[in-house]
Amino acid sequence: MSKFKKQILGNLKDYIMIVVGLALYAFGFTAFILPEKVVTGGMAGVAALLYYRFGIPVAVGNFTLNFILLAIAMKVVGKTFVIRTIFGTTVLSLFFGVLQPLFDAPIVEQQAFMNVILGALMCGLGVGIAFVHNGSTGGSDIIAAMVSKYSNVTIGRMIMYTDVIIISSSYVLFHSVDKIVYGFVVLLVVSFMCDYVINTNRQAVQFTIFSEKWEEIADAIISVAHRGCTLIHGTGWYTKHDVKMLLVMCRKIEAVSIFRIIKTIDPHAFVSQSHVNGVYGQGFDEEKMKQHIKKVKKLKGTSGSADVKPSIIETTDFSQRHI
Repeated sequence: MSKFKKQILGNLKDYIMIVVGLALYAFGFTAFILPEKVVTGGMAGVAALLYYRFGIPVAVGNFTLNFILLAIAMKVVGKTFVIRTIFGTTVLSLFFGVLQPLFDAPIVEQQAFMNVILGALMCGLGVGIAFVHNGSTGGSDIIAAMVSKYSNVTIGRMIMYTDVIIISSSYVLFHSVDKIVYGFVVLLVVSFMCDYVINTNRQAVQFTIFSEKWEEIADAIISVAHRGCTLIHGTGWYTKHDVKMLLVMCRKIEAVSIFRIIKTIDPHAFVSQSHVNGVYGQGFDEEKMKQHIKKVKKLKGTSGSADVKPSIIETTDFSQRHI
């Protein structure tokens, strides 16, 4: 299969999964949260406020507000993010338009907290799936993408900070502390689920392999699992013999295949397996570094007869964001 065809299939898979994530989000919002008159974060929350106050359909309000916000952020978030956000915003608004008339009352009657939790779980899962496949539901996702591009704040946490203001503003409309509390419950659950889905997708596994058939294992891992190996020379201190050790990094979902390769070639291989929170570069996630340049002026010295000339010292401070 050519590289172009692989890219097309990869993009098609991304868009399909974005649609699935947005469908989950829209269903959780319209079927469980909106009938309870609970305001969530993001442009969906602002659209809900407009719906409760002026009767504007959530689909119309969400679509209009997101396009305004996206026009402001277009130069910052990049072309790919803009295209996928336009796609996500349009699809989500369509789902809102179709699903909202179907749910005039909560699915679980007289169980507001249960509805809020179920809706928040679905919304968080949907947002996480969309972000894993480079999509967006718009709204505070756009703000989070802009901020996380230049800082080490996680996407879920940035969404939380942005949405606090939107949820708190619902008090002006309803004058109900209960609605605000429910809104914050939705916010926390959605943020947790979003980060959980994203971080789970990034989890990796590290194998340390000791085997006399290390060369066959390394070749098989490269040719079958399409993962690289690093050969490390060591000495077994008990036997005082030289040993060969293979170091392998792979995705969590690839761990079973790697382990089967090892055991098929050498059932007596000594293997350690450990979980890694993130692996960056060389076929894994991309690493972003933010550089801060600080200029420190050194004042004239006061001790001794000789004056110290002012000078500028440049220091570089790196802060790393795992993406």
